[in-house]
Amino acid sequence: MDTFLMFLKAFLVGGGICLIGQIIINWTHLTNGKILVLFLVAGAILEGFGLYSKLIEFAGAGASVPISGFGCALVKGAVKAAKQDGVYGALTGGLAACATGISIAIVSGYLVSVIFRPRTKKK
Repeated sequence: MDTFLMFLKAFLVGGGICLIGQIIINWTHLTNGKILVLFLVAGAILEGFGLYSKLIEFAGAGASVPISGFGCALVKGAVKAAKQDGVYGALTGGLAACATGISIAIVSGYLVSVIFRPRTKKK
């Protein structure tokens, strides 16, 4: 039952984040890229106030997997490195904290493009 509750919380929070994104798509004329940046910045701002970490503790992957979780991780890394290295750490800490995820995204994107040979659609 404990595992079911964990999955339910992750599903509801992750689904809620997606619902907010869908509402923004339906009610505004924002492009997908602008919405992506909006969620990333929202996650960073919420983490700046210490709120997003509490959401991750509650929902687990439901809050950490969306792009807003990436914004949270960037801020966490920057704050942690700033405490150790000062201004230099604040500038480099975010990317250092997320380097593994960024590297995996780049490598897997490259491998998929090699395997499937992407091309533009013919009109």
